[in-house]
Amino acid sequence: MGKLTALSVKNAKPGRHADGDGLYLLVKPTGGKSWLLRVQVDGQRRDIGLGSVDTSSRVGADRNTPPPIAIPILHKKVLTLSEAREKAGLLRTAAKSGLDPIAERDRERRKVPTFEEAAKATHEALKSGWAEKTATIFLSSLTNHAYPSLGTMRVDQIDAEHIRDAVAPIWTSKPDMARKVRFRISKVLDFAKSKGWRKSEAPRRSVTVGLAKQADGGNYAAMPYEQVPALVAQLNAGAPTKGRQALLLAILTAARSGEIRSARRKHFNLDKAEWNRPPEVMKTKTAHTVTLSKPAVALLKQIFEEGGHEPDNLVFPNRKGEQLSDMTLSKALRDAGHAYTVHGFRSSFRDWAAEKMPEVPDAVAEAALAHVVPDKVIRAYKRAKFLDMRRGLLEVWGTFCRTGTPTGDATNG
Repeated sequence: MGKLTALSVKNAKPGRHADGDGLYLLVKPTGGKSWLLRVQVDGQRRDIGLGSVDTSSRVGADRNTPPPIAIPILHKKVLTLSEAREKAGLLRTAAKSGLDPIAERDRERRKVPTFEEAAKATHEALKSGWAEKTATIFLSSLTNHAYPSLGTMRVDQIDAEHIRDAVAPIWTSKPDMARKVRFRISKVLDFAKSKGWRKSEAPRRSVTVGLAKQADGGNYAAMPYEQVPALVAQLNAGAPTKGRQALLLAILTAARSGEIRSARRKHFNLDKAEWNRPPEVMKTKTAHTVTLSKPAVALLKQIFEEGGHEPDNLVFPNRKGEQLSDMTLSKALRDAGHAYTVHGFRSSFRDWAAEKMPEVPDAVAEAALAHVVPDKVIRAYKRAKFLDMRRGLLEVWGTFCRTGTPTGDATNG
């Protein structure tokens, strides 16, 4: 039992009045009253404001049992004596458990959602920029493979081990789906960070620790990024066929196969090292500029010298002057002795960026893949700087693909 009573709280004079166990009543000279908790966290004293004093109740009503309330006690900002004791007790327990009591108090104030709630909020916020199929698959894949283990967890409590456990059941049996689920979980956690529901973006580098190695090859597996430089060297050493050149450009730009096959010479400005893709060739139906690395520019100059110079010409026409088929790029990959998909190199690039370039914001890597990035994120970096950061990232990726060793500062363009 504390030293204070409802009557003493009501009649307290200006100053600090101890109730016990670190709980204090603070009374200002103006008469304003508030609660404060003093605890030890990591050997240091912390003073935590709990809220103001509830003076609306009758003196005799504030006994040991508080009246029923609909708001969680950690969320309440106006507290009776008994409520202040209850809130202080919860935060003391949090501190003794190694948690940050202030963070625990503030999490409740923000009403941190569960993973399932956050996933639905992410879907609602971003779906306007997705194709209908993408929007549908986003939630269905999480429902089937993430909700069973993560659905009821608060998003601020999810760490690498939880993501690993979520994808483990399908990591080797359905590698492509596992990678997509992992990516979508990260998308939800990154969105949660932007909403203030968690302190950090999704963990990435340590997620696969403890998971079995996915089998090489397979219809849906993406090539591990460590193997990409050897493949690029192999493709460069062979005869410069349209299929090999198109595959090389897809790897260097992390572009989709359809974007490569529909590319026309007028879309490229090699002086500026840019590939300006019109809406009609994009999956999102939004114009997008790809920054070109030095290896990509060198490849394109070689291609342009071999063919005609008409601006409407396809960069990679077949023998009839029409678009190459997707199978042409896939065949070039199979002829090199690999069963990966062309689309999988986008995942190779994304994994490389997450694991080898952690100083680069995730939004930059997402934009390099032509994924939808909220405009407010781009504005936060300023548009010119954002494009420079993408340029720097793809330049280092190009160097890595050519030499196996990234060099330079990807954050400065």
